[in-house]
This record gives sequence, C-alpha cells and structure tokens, in this order.
Amino acid sequence: QVQLVESGGGLVQAGGSLRLSCAASGSIRIFRARAMAWHRQVSGKQRELVAAISSGGRTNDADSVKGRFTISSTVNTVSLQMNSLKPEDTAVYYCNVDWGSAGQYWGQGTQVTVSL
Repeated sequence: QVQLVESGGGLVQAGGSLRLSCAASGSIRIFRARAMAWHRQVSGKQRELVAAISSGGRTNDADSVKGRFTISSTVNTVSLQMNSLKPEDTAVYYCNVDWGSAGQYWGQGTQVTVSL
C-alpha cells in the first residue's frame, strides 16, 4: 500500500519561505505517476489546486500563487517551494499523486500558517 508522507509545514512571517516535500513510501515510485500536485484547504472551504506537474515536467499553477510557488519532482518526491508567502496562503496543504490504474493517493496534510 502506497503512503504519501508530507513534511515542511510550519509557521512563517509574511514574505518568508517554506519548502514542502512529499515522499512516497511503498512499492511504487513517484516518477512513474501520471501527475503530481499540491492542493490546499481552509476550514469551511473546498480543497483547491495549488500546483500540478505531469510526468513530462509540464506544470500548472493556480493564479493566486503564480510567480511565488514552484512545484518540482524527483524520482520519489514531489516538492513545493513557497516564496513571498502571504497570510492568505494559510491552509492545510495536501500532496496528491495520480498513478493511473495504480490509484490516486493523498497525503494527510501539513499545516502552513503565515503571520502578519
């Protein structure tokens, strides 16, 4: 059974940076995934896509984070570099990996809090 383990969340001041990482633990490698993504969710709101990257390296970022966040992947990790953080970026961030027929998996989430 594949598990996605997230790390890197925490409390930062506005304008600061954080790097989130998601590592696959199991028999399947991230580089074989169809797509990888980071989503975020605020209590009472729908989970929203932050950034996604395909196995071919194509990326898609939400308008709210363009120019500030960068998604990347290695053989077994997917990361999100977050710069120029704003209070409105405060949310629980979730790693998502789509392996097609092998399934789609979510991490448990990591809290990012950006203070004024």
